[in-house]
Amino acid sequence: MRTPAPVKNIDDAAARVRQSPHDYVKVALTDTDGLLRGKYMHRDKFLSALHDGFGFCDVVLGWDINDQLYDNCRYTGWHTGFPDAPVRIIPQSGRQIPFEDGCWMFLCEFADAAAEICPRGVLGRVLDRASAMGFQVLAGFEYEFFVFAETLASAAAKDYRDMLPVAAGNTGYSLLRQSTMSPLYTDIFSSLAAMGIGIEGLHEEMGPGVIEAAIQVDGALAAADKASLFKTYTKAIVQNRELIATFMAKWSMKEAGQSGHLHLSLTTNDGATNAFHDPAAGHGISDTMRHFIGGQEMCMAELTAMVAPTVNSYRRLIPGLWAPTDATWGIDNRTCAIRALPGSPRSQRVEYRVPGADANPYLVAAAAIASGLHGIAQRIEPSPPQAGNAYDRDHPEHLRLPSDLADAGQRLAGSIMAREWFGDAFVDHFAASRDWEARQLPLDPAIGLAELQRYFELI
Repeated sequence: MRTPAPVKNIDDAAARVRQSPHDYVKVALTDTDGLLRGKYMHRDKFLSALHDGFGFCDVVLGWDINDQLYDNCRYTGWHTGFPDAPVRIIPQSGRQIPFEDGCWMFLCEFADAAAEICPRGVLGRVLDRASAMGFQVLAGFEYEFFVFAETLASAAAKDYRDMLPVAAGNTGYSLLRQSTMSPLYTDIFSSLAAMGIGIEGLHEEMGPGVIEAAIQVDGALAAADKASLFKTYTKAIVQNRELIATFMAKWSMKEAGQSGHLHLSLTTNDGATNAFHDPAAGHGISDTMRHFIGGQEMCMAELTAMVAPTVNSYRRLIPGLWAPTDATWGIDNRTCAIRALPGSPRSQRVEYRVPGADANPYLVAAAAIASGLHGIAQRIEPSPPQAGNAYDRDHPEHLRLPSDLADAGQRLAGSIMAREWFGDAFVDHFAASRDWEARQLPLDPAIGLAELQRYFELI
């Protein structure tokens, strides 16, 4: 299916939907954990909602990945009666789903009071502040995910143990594996491209059945939209082939964890100038880029809950397994949490390496961007860059990342910076939701069945 031109505005969206052979449209928005929640909507209802919005039960902001109600949140609950919250459709997010006969789908976001805790709304407000500071933000997400020659039923019957991966052994970047699995690779590549989600690269990663995808760079809000859609529709594409994919941060203690890294740069002059690049400075790192890194480094520990949001997230953040344990930075150094990538004026950027594949992309971007902008505003100087293996060094206490979700949630709740940038309503709600999430699974050194049942497919 050929990729259509992007939807421009409300009138363009309405015209496309009127021309559709379908009487229905899909609408979706993200919940606190990053799951896309939505519905089929009749064409007539959709055309009305394009202008006036519609109501969506606010329970999706008040329950967890398993549809269990938080017992500690003020925004919604039995005490409010779970009313509808106003939702607005994002016309420019419209795209057709090629394997659903070209059905149109549109992303939405909560409005009014619900916007204060809506993940997409949180990122939108951060980007508004970036714009007020004179910056536009470019972003590109990378995801790793395991694929198994199993179905949901067969995986559950095995208690998620001894599953058969689609490829055996550690064969990172193997062209042989990519060739023998080319139908799967090309299906993912072409289906997502037809949805306007361009993939820059797709390859075999370290571990049996692991694939890594780099999504093409875009404006930060559009990039987060595409990342959210990528996770959902990659799982759908794989399941339609009688396979199953997981984006758990770490599904097995024997295998590597799965990352969800974010590449970022700031531009000025309507995108014409990379604010991170200074040809006269060492490694081309401008003052703006240096202070951006300084802010990310200083705030990382108190924002970890936003980028490592599940109990399982902390299985991945252990030394020596390609995931950071301290808020460190270095020049093209993959043992650090922040990887500075010197290059041309077009390519100079930072890679934020703490998030796993399980994190909500809107909140990952919000945390990484806000902390960097905070560093610019406060002119925060980073620590000296790490050379060599950052795991082998002792780092100051304030640079050590939380080791579990409960600790991370408490640090977020106490963060002055988070409250300044994201608002009290969001911080209180999200920190409470992480307290709930941490209480849903027993503390266990091993990845137990309950953890796999909770996260394996949905997260």
